[in-house]
Amino acid sequence: MILANYINDLLYRYDCVIVPDFGGFVTNKIGAKINSDTNTFYPPTKQITFNSLLKHNDGLLANYIASSENISFDKASTAISLSVIKWQNELQSKSVEINNLGFLSLNEENQIVFEPNTAVNYLTTSFGLSSVESSSIKRYKEQVKPLIPAAKTTEKKGVPAFIKYAATAAILLTLGFAGYNGYQQNEQKEVLANQQKDLEKKIQSATFVISNPLPTIELNVVKETAKPYHIVAGAFQFPENAQKKVNQLKSKGFDAKVIGVNKWGLTQVTFNSYSDRNDAINNLYKIQDSVSKDAWLLVKKVD
Repeated sequence: MILANYINDLLYRYDCVIVPDFGGFVTNKIGAKINSDTNTFYPPTKQITFNSLLKHNDGLLANYIASSENISFDKASTAISLSVIKWQNELQSKSVEINNLGFLSLNEENQIVFEPNTAVNYLTTSFGLSSVESSSIKRYKEQVKPLIPAAKTTEKKGVPAFIKYAATAAILLTLGFAGYNGYQQNEQKEVLANQQKDLEKKIQSATFVISNPLPTIELNVVKETAKPYHIVAGAFQFPENAQKKVNQLKSKGFDAKVIGVNKWGLTQVTFNSYSDRNDAINNLYKIQDSVSKDAWLLVKKVD
């Protein structure tokens, strides 16, 4: 069993995966960025870090291995412990490569140092996106020539008398024509105003009655809340066994149901499904303490 494969699977769906008695792999979201030196655009990604203080067993990794390999929670926990012992022994003499995650090594103070593999993007929303290198854009500034003001003339020349008389006659003709146009426009405005008043009287006197109005229809729409957090009770090879498990859990008061078939062809049955992750985790701990230690949390959108 290669423990790194299961850690890789969980990092696509969770922000933290703890390896009991060893440390936790934590993801941090980083937005899209650009390298101005190489003109390269990088999509949003998840940066992987390692925290050696996160050693408490939260059950996530063991439950996932138990479900994937169809083994018990205790056997999965034992397999994790063996892999941890192997890593710790190898770290004493060399660096350890964790598939797709990166390299682990010890520094001078005997502390674990993690060097992540930046080639793998664990952010599902950036699936299919890769870095893009673009050619640089050169911008040219055109120098604007200053405007040269026109030279002012200082000499004054006399105006001939016949030009003055011609200008006076033109002004008088223009004023007379403008007065005649103003008179015609006033008459047209008065005629249009009378027509507008007659039209308004006709509109006010008209009435519009709808004898049979259409009845109103009230629709009550119930918005269902998605419940992507499922507490898994088991996975069964035969669908009839899965249905028996559902009936058994319903008799105990659980809202059990079949949520589909996993990638190994096993039919999955849940105790309950929740819309809030904290509610799901709290109920998972209760079920593990009182009903089944093998119960585990699955994050999946079910149609």
